[in-house]
Amino acid sequence: MIKEQQNSPKSPKTALNGGKQASCDVVVVGGGMAGMTFAVALESAGITVTVLERLDPAGFADAGFDGRVSALSLGSRQVLETIGLWEAMSQDAAPILDIDVTDGGTPAFLHFDHKELSPDSNAQPMGHIVENRVIRRAQMEKLPKLSGLKFMAPAVVKNIERGKTGARVCLDDGTVITARLVVAADGRASRLRKDAKINATSWHYDQSAIVTTVIHDQPHQGMAVEKFLAPGPFAVLPMTDDADGHHRSSIVWSDRSDLVPAFLKLNESDFNGELARRFGDHLGCVCATGPRWSYPLGLSLAETYIADRLALIGDAAHAIHPIAGQGLNLGIRDAAALAEVVVDASRLGLDIGMKTVLEDYQHWRGFDAVALAGATDILNRLFSTNNAPLRFFRGVGIDVVNAIGPARRLFMREAMGITGDLPRLVRGDVL
Repeated sequence: MIKEQQNSPKSPKTALNGGKQASCDVVVVGGGMAGMTFAVALESAGITVTVLERLDPAGFADAGFDGRVSALSLGSRQVLETIGLWEAMSQDAAPILDIDVTDGGTPAFLHFDHKELSPDSNAQPMGHIVENRVIRRAQMEKLPKLSGLKFMAPAVVKNIERGKTGARVCLDDGTVITARLVVAADGRASRLRKDAKINATSWHYDQSAIVTTVIHDQPHQGMAVEKFLAPGPFAVLPMTDDADGHHRSSIVWSDRSDLVPAFLKLNESDFNGELARRFGDHLGCVCATGPRWSYPLGLSLAETYIADRLALIGDAAHAIHPIAGQGLNLGIRDAAALAEVVVDASRLGLDIGMKTVLEDYQHWRGFDAVALAGATDILNRLFSTNNAPLRFFRGVGIDVVNAIGPARRLFMREAMGITGDLPRLVRGDVL
């Protein structure tokens, strides 16, 4: 059954009957973090939006739904603050104050300190670590306050007809929604992208990521750690303490895909032993708590982000290696840029789904995604090897960046998402 919700997912408003007709300015297919951020941004500027999500959202905030966290850059936080989503997740957001980068097998060391960009008491964190389920919960809790946003779930799209003057989105229960623009936010295996015959360059790395939460004796003090190991990067991401006061971090442990299933099956003692070997002793004794998840790693990059009456955002447009923790930040910048393009076109009285409007979005976002996808691919390939000459030059490169202040600060600003041609929302300005 498809449910139409303007309230929280736990209290659906009405059930739709087959054959119902509806209309709005924009239909967003996919109610994940990027799709919902875009929808909330549009609604805040007076654009009517319908979000279609195939999953039942009642489980989005459950601890067993998604064990991952996201590293939200300063730019992404400013988007969420401006559209009214940040307050609901801020108490569960751990600030990133420092980042240590090491290359396994070499003494090379790179340190980023948030105070270096603003050496006063008001220095902004470089970002925040937030559990994905916390972000989704904040988005769902916002729905009752958004009269111009309809959230329908579980909703299955049967087909989409895109014409010169608009689009018709047909659901499998017979419901038809007309709109001027359809936005694909349906993930890296996007059906909408495939149906629009948009090709994507993609490949799988011989790596999978093990994700779990750990508790440790010492507080992390806002320190994130990235260790480059031969099988893949090992990231330690600071989280807020749990309800019992335990100090927590999230682990993203990339390793060979053929070895990951065996690691996941280890008993608690053996798993913690493997974990401690990689984690180190800088925070005292460490042990995993809660479930373990694994995710295959790969890259996907759409050749274009637009088609007739269609725009791609988030993983539907690009999915990258988590080595730099920038995947969701890319999607949020997509959301901010497309929202700005659509809102500005609407205020000028233009058709928000016409080709020239969407081309502005394509030109704005294309280079950013390609550049970051290429950078993460090169980093992963460069550091996921034990080749002796490469280890030497990697170490030299890390030490050089660490020694040169302007280079170090440039990397920090890039990671914080505050460089380049930024959308208004990323700058903290309203649409």
